[in-house]
Amino acid sequence: MKPFLNVPFLPEDKYVDFLCQCAADLDSTYFSLLHSQILDCRTQIEPVLATSQAANIAGLKRLRGPKKYALLNSRFYPPDLLTDPGFAKSILDSLDQCLDHGVLDGIVYCDHYLLQALADGSPEIAAELEAVPSINTMPDSVHKIEAQLTYIGETGFKPPGKIILDRALNRDLDQLAGISLTLHQDLPGIKLEVLANEGCLPYCPFKLSHDSYIALANMECRDLTRNFNFDIGCMRLLDEQPHRLLQSPFIRPEDIDLYLYHVDTIKLCGRTLGTDFLINAITAYRARRYDGNLLDLLDAVAWLADRLYVDNSLLSFDFANLLSQCDNRCDRCGFCRELFDSITHPLPLMIKDLRVTAD
Repeated sequence: MKPFLNVPFLPEDKYVDFLCQCAADLDSTYFSLLHSQILDCRTQIEPVLATSQAANIAGLKRLRGPKKYALLNSRFYPPDLLTDPGFAKSILDSLDQCLDHGVLDGIVYCDHYLLQALADGSPEIAAELEAVPSINTMPDSVHKIEAQLTYIGETGFKPPGKIILDRALNRDLDQLAGISLTLHQDLPGIKLEVLANEGCLPYCPFKLSHDSYIALANMECRDLTRNFNFDIGCMRLLDEQPHRLLQSPFIRPEDIDLYLYHVDTIKLCGRTLGTDFLINAITAYRARRYDGNLLDLLDAVAWLADRLYVDNSLLSFDFANLLSQCDNRCDRCGFCRELFDSITHPLPLMIKDLRVTAD
């Protein structure tokens, strides 16, 4: 079996050891470019340690084989930073350091302004790196993808080695098959990838705004996004109607072979949930089977895993095919609610022991 997983990288010894053990199944890995300015699309309020970049590089050097991509995929950056040559230079210095150590193949970006600023700042570094459009650019059609590739080419960055297709295509297998067939014929050198375990709402109406609020939170070092989502966002909807998580465009471990008919690789997420979560998820997707709580594998709805047990083993073998026929008319169809009720039960309330253990 050829390598098929794209997984997060964290510079923790236990996790790096684990990744080295399953390197034969890893096509690529992606990591936060640790920097004084938060550059990627995950909220990080804690200060970045000066030693973190060195730890990142040391861990990445141990992991041989998979391609390595640095995340520069925040939704946007302050205009005064984008027009400040010092900002681009500081990022380019970090990228150059990774290149010098042989632990970088490309970047994942969302803001094309940043991509152009980096290309202008160092055409030489840009020419050595793939520019991979983030899934949050929502590549959901052949024309959009071809246009994106043209714009990347005009910056001087290398073309991407892969395209991460929009998450919505996970629930439209006919459209996924059509796009994949065309792109594999027209762009045979570029792999196609789908994101398996995010678990957010389908066609989430909060997505673009949420990504923007994360960018703002990282600029201000003040995160309000979680409370915001509980009060008036997607977490409120899922708390009130948890059966809707079955509509989410996740891909179960049991279903990945169905998708590998059309795409080349499977992306897993969840790097903010820690190494135990990631090891569990990667193990399940490598085994193509999981007999536990489905919520233990999903990133965006991990907060529900302490409340609900969704028995993944009770979902049928044709679950992905069934959901791909959904017309999103929940007002006249009770399928997801009935299925959810039959495979789910509430978990008893647990109060975590947060006391510090004395030496």
